[in-house]
Amino acid sequence: MSNSAVVESVAQALRNAELTQTAIAPIRPQLGAEQADVDIAYAVQEVNTQRALKEGRRLVGRKIGLTSKVVQAQLGVDQPDFGMLFADMAYGDGEAIPAGLLIQPKVEAEIALIINKDLTQEKHSYADIISATAYALPAIEVVDSRIENWKISLIDTVADNASSAAFVLGSRPVKLDQLDLAHCKMTMTRGDEVVSQGIGKACLANPLNAAVWLADEMVRRGRPLLAGDIILTGALGPMVVANPGDEFKVEIEGFGSVVAAFAAE
Repeated sequence: MSNSAVVESVAQALRNAELTQTAIAPIRPQLGAEQADVDIAYAVQEVNTQRALKEGRRLVGRKIGLTSKVVQAQLGVDQPDFGMLFADMAYGDGEAIPAGLLIQPKVEAEIALIINKDLTQEKHSYADIISATAYALPAIEVVDSRIENWKISLIDTVADNASSAAFVLGSRPVKLDQLDLAHCKMTMTRGDEVVSQGIGKACLANPLNAAVWLADEMVRRGRPLLAGDIILTGALGPMVVANPGDEFKVEIEGFGSVVAAFAAE
């Protein structure tokens, strides 16, 4: 098959896996094995992004993945990636995420930035990101690989929308000048059990580094961040497996808290 045909075929396989909640084998062999160009994987992601937009889904932001050295070590990769966030992926603070919706979900604590200016420069700075950020929120991203047993490489996860599935934003907006993004401590609990801990600098030394990387990358790839977009800047600590009935509470210094709840089966 031609490259375009392969890209379309892989994109359809990933979409079918999502719709049927049935994981598939790693797709990297179809895209050129371990050394496949990451641009091909992003082409797969773009096919499903365009399909989603044609179906009427609303693009509301991006997630940055693989920013934590801990998470990179868990997944055996060494660079960030990004995925698309749609409005139907958003759940309210404490709102139950339906059972049977996901395949093998995990959760991670993040800092979300809500921007109020378009970010369209070829190269952005901290000043650009800070001036474009209306406020920040605590967030929980729910990741869910459509690849069997999370046996993913960078190629697999990029093609699979950076393994993104859902997200929960906190409800107390905070201005950046009230926050210490690099040194804020994060604690995630499930009931009385602490299941993940971290700090702002676990995200590429500072979440703003992740945001700058994303802003530049999105311009380069033709989908710049626009006013109103949400940026999930990346994990502050290790991801945790989520089971039906679980409830996770994330507290981040200066941000308050946010809860992700999973409905029982």
